[in-house]
Amino acid sequence: MNKGKYYITTAIAYTSGKPHIGNTYEIVLADSIARFKRQQGYDVFFQTGTDEHGQKIEQKAQETGVTPKEYVDGVAGTIKDIWDLMNTSYDKFIRTTDADHEAQVQKIFKKLYDQGDIYKGYYEGMYCTPCESFFTESQLVDGKCPDCGRPCTPAKEEAYFFKMSKYADRLIEHINTHPEFIQPVSRKNEMMNNFLLPGLQDLCVSRTSFTWGIPVSFDPKHVVYVWLDALTNYITGIGYDCGGESTEQFHKNWPADLHLIGKDIIRFHTIYWPIFLMALDLPLPKQVFGHPWLLQGDGKMSKSKGNVIYADDLVKLFGVDAVRYFVLHEMPFENDGVITWELLVERLNSELANTLGNLVNRTVSMSNKYFGGAVTATGAMEDVDADLKAVATAAADKVAARMEELRVADAMTEIFGLFKRCNKYIDETMPWVLAKDEQKRDRLSEVLYNLVEGITIGASLLEAFMPETTERILAQIGAARREYDDLKTFGLYPSGNKVTEKPEILFARLDVKEVMEKVDALQAAQAPASVTEETGEAVIELEEKPEITFEEFGKMQFAVGEIVACEEVKKSRKLLCSQVKIGNKTKQIVSGIKGHYTAEEMVGKKVMVLVNLKPAKMAGVLSEGMLLCAEDADGVLALMTPEKEMPSGAEIC
Repeated sequence: MNKGKYYITTAIAYTSGKPHIGNTYEIVLADSIARFKRQQGYDVFFQTGTDEHGQKIEQKAQETGVTPKEYVDGVAGTIKDIWDLMNTSYDKFIRTTDADHEAQVQKIFKKLYDQGDIYKGYYEGMYCTPCESFFTESQLVDGKCPDCGRPCTPAKEEAYFFKMSKYADRLIEHINTHPEFIQPVSRKNEMMNNFLLPGLQDLCVSRTSFTWGIPVSFDPKHVVYVWLDALTNYITGIGYDCGGESTEQFHKNWPADLHLIGKDIIRFHTIYWPIFLMALDLPLPKQVFGHPWLLQGDGKMSKSKGNVIYADDLVKLFGVDAVRYFVLHEMPFENDGVITWELLVERLNSELANTLGNLVNRTVSMSNKYFGGAVTATGAMEDVDADLKAVATAAADKVAARMEELRVADAMTEIFGLFKRCNKYIDETMPWVLAKDEQKRDRLSEVLYNLVEGITIGASLLEAFMPETTERILAQIGAARREYDDLKTFGLYPSGNKVTEKPEILFARLDVKEVMEKVDALQAAQAPASVTEETGEAVIELEEKPEITFEEFGKMQFAVGEIVACEEVKKSRKLLCSQVKIGNKTKQIVSGIKGHYTAEEMVGKKVMVLVNLKPAKMAGVLSEGMLLCAEDADGVLALMTPEKEMPSGAEIC
């Protein structure tokens, strides 16, 4: 049954680098909400994507020796790969470098200028590059950015401004009359007391000090400032056109039902964005939820602190659904959550391996042992069955009530409460004792049927949070996923169905010592830069490899080569194919440095080459050697080149 549309968005991820698990939490959270709404019968449209313009991106591209577009292409690809790895079911992945988005941003800017909401002026103040934000001296905290705590620098430039104060009273009234608009309530109070009630300053909406942005169509020395560019993705991604030619999809899905964002960007989404929408004469989103942070140990994750945990590393050790379970179940509604490797192991062992995995394994094993896998309802009921059935049939409404409040962790607790009740039911009924009495065979069959039915209901509810696990459980017990409206009825499992002959271990128990050894190896391989006391220079903790003898080293031949030609390898995002002249020979060498150098930049460079590496094919292209590079903690590569001018073929010894 279609209950109507439901449009949910995440904040679009900034393409400054690989997202850590704290960033990844948001897409998994949004996915669980989207999946649950679909299960309830809503027509869901789920949008995510990447924010790709700004001064920070321009600087990072310059540092790595690539164009800004090449830089964001690489990072956007990494972000999308991680979103896909985490099995998220988004319908649209928008990039702010998409041509249709850029065209609409230019039209929106012109419309707002023409109607007098945007005007040209001069900006002078303190600027935080990482946050892409201007602040007055009074807004700084201890002289630093109030949002991220980093240093700000004085900035003065010509800019266009948006008249925020024109719409401030209207926004205050909307917030006061729509208490559900900003959640949690603490975020609403912060916005009202710290920003709206003291009075809004006009907002800078263009920049001239860098070029990596969408040009203002009627004044191209200006680029549209990041927030007007980024925030409008929520409407451009579904077909908005400010010229009056918006698509059917836009008219169907707008206003958004939920903008899911991190608490650190709540101001932009609950003040700037609503005011932009008012100026465009569009309805405001129904709700903006500023979720808390997922912290590593006792602090916010950052590469500079060396405490970053990445989703793909977690998946290697625990699997996708175990990671989904942890980030969803361990994150409080309003306060920051904590992730540690040890806590992950403890939760996997206690909740996933024991409460859930052991329940399914015991039920399948007993069904096979006592009835050849057949699960049959016999009607041999006793009083103890009533409570299990009551818990099972009440679970869907309880989960739905928690999800309606966006209390996802509490919703999962309700589901695992059902699994725990099933485990208690096993202890109460003691099937192994019933099996010893032939006269109680019908009762034993009924007990196992009730267990399979309870697991079916719980697994169906679990799908939004752990979709692969749901599929594996249902396959083992021979059940189909239960439609949401049928989850309140006990006894729909087809009597006589069979469970699988060999139960599969859903989650194996882990030894925390073994896991931490693997973690140490991962962290050593990804060691961040540190600072030496003697020089203050950044260094990297190098992972030590086994010692080799002088004779082993002598087998390797290194020489100076000159790149005489270079081209991109088709169908590869990372590879360049170089023709390298080494003395009187030319070798073809394929290198994974496309994200750091263009083919044109490579030509003419003198480089260090491992000459006698055994030829191998990469992406179908033969490579006859290796170019030597250095790599920093952020994965930035630099070719090794001779300090002085050296001829091609000069041996490196």
